[in-house]
Amino acid sequence: MPIRSALITVMDRAVRKAGSSLRRDFGEVEQLQVSKKGPADFVSNADRKAERVLFEELSRARPDFGFLMEEEGEQAGSSPDMPRWIVDPLDGTTNFLHGIPHYAISVALEDHGEIVAGMVYQPLTDETFWAEKNKGAWLGERRLRVSGRTDLAQSVIATGIPFHGHGNHDSFSAILAAVMPQVAGVRRFGAAALDLAYVAAGRFDGFWDAGLQPWDIAAGILLVREAGGFVSDFKGGDKMLASGDVVAGNSHIQSRLHKLVAQSLKKPPVIG
Repeated sequence: MPIRSALITVMDRAVRKAGSSLRRDFGEVEQLQVSKKGPADFVSNADRKAERVLFEELSRARPDFGFLMEEEGEQAGSSPDMPRWIVDPLDGTTNFLHGIPHYAISVALEDHGEIVAGMVYQPLTDETFWAEKNKGAWLGERRLRVSGRTDLAQSVIATGIPFHGHGNHDSFSAILAAVMPQVAGVRRFGAAALDLAYVAAGRFDGFWDAGLQPWDIAAGILLVREAGGFVSDFKGGDKMLASGDVVAGNSHIQSRLHKLVAQSLKKPPVIG
């Protein structure tokens, strides 16, 4: 049984309170699908409402900490040396908008440039993935380990597909063309925080994506590492939060997946 620190207890209380709000709003958004106007404005309000709950709960418990939030941006702590919360109140907004029950809240704590605690909470399944530096990764009270598979041909890999107005479609297509023939399957579930949590839990064997925001991946990076996995950017370095590029998995799968990603990006484009 893990011994939860006061920090994890604070995070758990915050995500559960925000999760209750999202669950109620998700029930409403499913009904709004039939309206002509559509639920976009409603979902935007649900997002901001959940973020306010997280901000209030985390601020009450740790008033000196700073914030980096998806909706409200950056807020400095009481001094430059203070840790900051990195908060995504609704990862999987498009799923939420369409009534697809796959979304999450992601909260991480960054201290002097290092992620030291992270939590990804799925309100509909009531699953809490959490980790602290050097204390392991957990799903509730169960210790998490990344997948033990070493063969790409037996592996299921998650990713995110660029959409209208976002991402480099040509680069994604090149990577996908390199990865697809090598693996048992590629999945696109639409919530990067949950993708990384699932890698930590061994549900996915690996994950890659590009152009993500820090709040999408900060908690997930720590989860994977504390579950025994490896995470790098596309260059093999540690600049995931700055670049938004991520390759994750166990040591075998991450290495092979990173090689496929890197090689595909070096190929010249096909002309004509």
